[in-house]
This record gives sequence, C-alpha cells and structure tokens, in this order.
Amino acid sequence: MKKILVFVLLFSGLLLAGSCSGTGKNKEVAQNSTEQAINEKVLVKPLSQTEFLQKVSDYASNPDDWKYLGDKPCVIDFYATWCGPCRQMSPIIEELAGELEGKVIFYKVDVDQEPELAGAFGIQSIPTFALCPMEGEPHFMMGAMDKSAFKEAIEKYLLK
Repeated sequence: MKKILVFVLLFSGLLLAGSCSGTGKNKEVAQNSTEQAINEKVLVKPLSQTEFLQKVSDYASNPDDWKYLGDKPCVIDFYATWCGPCRQMSPIIEELAGELEGKVIFYKVDVDQEPELAGAFGIQSIPTFALCPMEGEPHFMMGAMDKSAFKEAIEKYLLK
C-alpha cells in the first residue's frame, strides 16, 4: 500500500514539474506573439456596428440617405470565421490592403458578431464585399474571387 502511495505521489510530482516548465515556455511564446502583434500594423481593421456608424455611414440616423463619412474610400469584408471562401479571401484582402495602403481603407465585419449590421445591409451570402466610394452608393460583390479580379473591381469603383 505504501509503495502505491509513493508511486502516485512521485508520478503526480513529475506531472506538476512537467507542466510548470511548459507554462513558462508558453508564457514566453505568448509574450513574443503579443509584442510582434503590437509592432505589426493592422491593415484590415475589425469594425463593430458602433464604429461603422462613426467611420462609414450613420445609416441609423439617415436610413434613406447614404453618406460616406470616411476620408478615403473603403472596402468592407462581411465574413464569418467558419466560412471557407471567407478564409480563402483573407490573405488576398491583406495583400491588397498593403498594396493600396493610403488610398483605400479595408475593414472587416464578422456577421456572427454583428448580425444587426449585416442585416441592415441585407447580407445573406458570405463573403460579401461593400466597396464604398467617397461619393455615391456602395457597390456590393459576393463570393470568393482571385486577387486580380478583386483589385480590378476596387480600381473601377473606388480609384477611378
């Protein structure tokens, strides 16, 4: 009986010692990841409904009159984290945000986190992209596409 108790205590001690050393390493990795994220520029900004009303258009106060509030045209990616085509488009959007930095603002709206915002624009299929020019109504595009087609649309609707 004593041998079993000693064995259990030794085994428990080994488990605790192993998990403690892993935790320190994980903290270091997490700290490095956080520092790296702070140093990296966010090219595609997440957008809540409140931020949308302040930065893009106050559709709640003016439902019949679209007025873009930004100082540069923007692309809004309506997506969901579980959506395969949305994940396929994510690196393309990041690349274009880098290439068009200073000319076009890129936002993303998680439709699961912001269902009211998605509903206000009738988003029923994802990914859906709203291309918002400085003047005029936004142009909506649905579905995954290749980078060149997406860039061509941005140039046509936002950078003419």
